[in-house]
Amino acid sequence: MGDNPEANPTDPNRRAFLRSLGSSAAAVAVAGCSTVTPSNADRQSGSRIEDTVSITLRINGKDRPLRVDPRTTLLDCIREVVALTGTKKGCDHGQCGACTVHVNGRRVNSCLSLALMHDGEEITTIEGLGAPEALHPMQAAFVACDAYQCGYCTSGQIMSAVALLKEPCDGSDAAVKELMSGNICRCGAYANIVCAIQKVRKSGSI
Repeated sequence: MGDNPEANPTDPNRRAFLRSLGSSAAAVAVAGCSTVTPSNADRQSGSRIEDTVSITLRINGKDRPLRVDPRTTLLDCIREVVALTGTKKGCDHGQCGACTVHVNGRRVNSCLSLALMHDGEEITTIEGLGAPEALHPMQAAFVACDAYQCGYCTSGQIMSAVALLKEPCDGSDAAVKELMSGNICRCGAYANIVCAIQKVRKSGSI
């Protein structure tokens, strides 16, 4: 009898002990979280943008006077500030090509370039290439050749394809594949993409 913990009301049983221990741990965890929450002053001083810069981006033939954080990428500026969302954010590391646009006629990965570097330059996005009622020849070829599946990479693929036709290329399928290797299609529509590019090349419409 004397060794039975339930017979002695002053000795907690195992279940009560664990319940008490769990409550204490939870209290400590909550207290710990509250102590690391920064004050309003800390948040403001840590995230306040001291300076913005004035730039003018000429996008799809229209001047866009803007004030941007100097750290803003061209991709984020196009999508979030100018609200042209046809240019896609894929890897955000220059590895997939989904964000390809033209700057002064040359293709660039807009996620790797700061917006302020292109002040006054001519920028073309997929929205400036063609319209639903007047497709660019490359857009029409992508439709005709079924050169897309999910469509997420398509705008970057088309922008690269249009630029490719103005770059040194011997015209073979192998050369086209090499020059398009910076644009990834996770659906694997590569054969049809090459078909679309070659269709436009042979038509001489660009």
